Amino acid sequence: MTQKIADDIDRRILKELVADARITNNELAERVGLSASACLRRLRRLEETGVIQGYAALVDPAVEGWTMTAIASIRLSRQHDDEIQMFENAVQSWDEVLECHLVTGSRDYVLKVMSAGLEQYERFIKDKIAKLKCVDTIETSFVMNTIKARRF
Repeated sequence: MTQKIADDIDRRILKELVADARITNNELAERVGLSASACLRRLRRLEETGVIQGYAALVDPAVEGWTMTAIASIRLSRQHDDEIQMFENAVQSWDEVLECHLVTGSRDYVLKVMSAGLEQYERFIKDKIAKLKCVDTIETSFVMNTIKARRF
């Protein structure tokens, strides 16, 4: 298997791109100590090998009216393939769900959910999650403040 990250220069390239994905190749090359052509070759290799999976704009959720973040822990009634598939398919269609993780422990899934407020979150729970026959319990924690949010 080919190593995806060759050395510390690759790591510095990634660190700079995480900080500013719109950096020019010339500026990136200067910051990591490479020529522009060598930097571009490394960047293309990191993209082609899947280390860099894409580029995105980070948009303030408040622009969409989403000012409240909730962490919902979900336990399914049974861990059968049909119920797992039902839940995962439903989650894919819900815009409010930013992240969904299959987890170990007493819960099956943890969701990061955004809404415009408590009433909208309650409507999301009642109209979407609670209507799934495969869901046994829902436990919610509300995010009061984000101390650190790292992007990869």
